[in-house]
Amino acid sequence: MNLNIQKCIPHLALVIGMTAWASSFIGLKFALTAYTPFEVIAGRMLISSLICLPFLKPLITHMTRKNFPVLLGGVLCEPCLYFLFETSALRYTSSAQAGMVLAIMPLCVGFCAWIFLKEKQSVHAWAGFILAFLGVFWLSFSGETSQAVPNPFLGNMLELGAVFCGVGYTLACRNLSAAMSPWVYTAAMSFGGVLFYLPLTFLPLEFSPVTLDVSIPDWLPLFSIFYLGVVVSLLGYGFYNYGVSKLSATEAAAYINLIPVITLVIGVLFLEERLTTTQYFASLAILGGMLLSQYKAKKELP
Repeated sequence: MNLNIQKCIPHLALVIGMTAWASSFIGLKFALTAYTPFEVIAGRMLISSLICLPFLKPLITHMTRKNFPVLLGGVLCEPCLYFLFETSALRYTSSAQAGMVLAIMPLCVGFCAWIFLKEKQSVHAWAGFILAFLGVFWLSFSGETSQAVPNPFLGNMLELGAVFCGVGYTLACRNLSAAMSPWVYTAAMSFGGVLFYLPLTFLPLEFSPVTLDVSIPDWLPLFSIFYLGVVVSLLGYGFYNYGVSKLSATEAAAYINLIPVITLVIGVLFLEERLTTTQYFASLAILGGMLLSQYKAKKELP
């Protein structure tokens, strides 16, 4: 019985992590109504770094010549470049569409495993990969513009850039799982994010605030930054890193399939977002591609 519970813990951690990640799209939308993208990311990274201070010494201990290049590459992918792409994406597209684009990340993990790890992929996997990518472009081209969604194609393409950064992060996290604990790796992300984004807040750049279709209280943007720092950056990534350390990268990445569904529900409830009829069909193409790739995995197991 205890063994079964232990086997379930990584899966439960991934579900919690995905729920936190899905809510980040809405939190970012709220924060961007009052703060610049760099201020939002630097703020959330600073908050999570302060909480992660107890892990600073273990992190320094684990910075060996062997681990450092992989750790640096992983942190550069996420949070540095990933958040840059994603925060920029949410200035142009809806949280529901961004969440749907992020859903192709498991397929991208498998694709990169084929390139870098020489893992074989079946015809089903390739078909699912192509179908999901076509769904992303269909979703993007069929998006309707509005004040809250001024350029869905540009936003979704930026989110696609975030997806590839997330793939690099997942592979690095899996590579380091035997060398350091998930929480030490999470601390490295937080500290690296502060070092990367804090100087960017001083650049003389102007950003127009994000416009929403709903009215929000004045305190919500600042609260959202704290929420992103504590719940998303710390707990969300901590639980995800734990799941990756206990399962394979492909198994853990498969849980990202939950994000579009959760994001769509939260977006409808809190931002009154809606997809067009065409976009629902495009979303079905994305989900169909994911299911097709997973179907082959089950059929090929002995």
